[in-house]
Amino acid sequence: MAKRLWVAAAILAGHSAPAFAEISPVDVTFAEGAIEQSLTGQAGDAASGAKVMTTAALGNCVACHVIGAMPDVEFPGNIGPPLDGAADRWSEAQLRGIVVNAKMTFEGSFMPAFYKSAGYIRPGDTYTGKAAQEPLPPILTAQQVEDVVAYLLTLKE
Repeated sequence: MAKRLWVAAAILAGHSAPAFAEISPVDVTFAEGAIEQSLTGQAGDAASGAKVMTTAALGNCVACHVIGAMPDVEFPGNIGPPLDGAADRWSEAQLRGIVVNAKMTFEGSFMPAFYKSAGYIRPGDTYTGKAAQEPLPPILTAQQVEDVVAYLLTLKE
């Protein structure tokens, strides 16, 4: 009898727990440039975020930003602001918004939108000016965005 109660309790707990689906790029909601809700419903991993930020095929944040906590990065860029103290300057929601699409916070930013799949203006065949076929895959996955945000939250003065 006790075993049946445990099984029933486990089944009820599984059904009562809210299921969280990843937020797709087209469903992201900005509030003054910030994104309050996690894109995945899971905390990011700072170590994975550091890898995304230093990998050329992924975020490659160090191509444009200096990060004092990463002194071994060769040839860091300087067209973006240094990321030291990012967690002191912006909240988690603001950092998430900046990584997803910095142009929602900084209108003239050169920073690419890392979690966007539509609304691009890209050259077509022989630079005709025709837009690319949409939707395009985002540069980073939702989890990679959360991982980058987790790393940025470690960067305090």
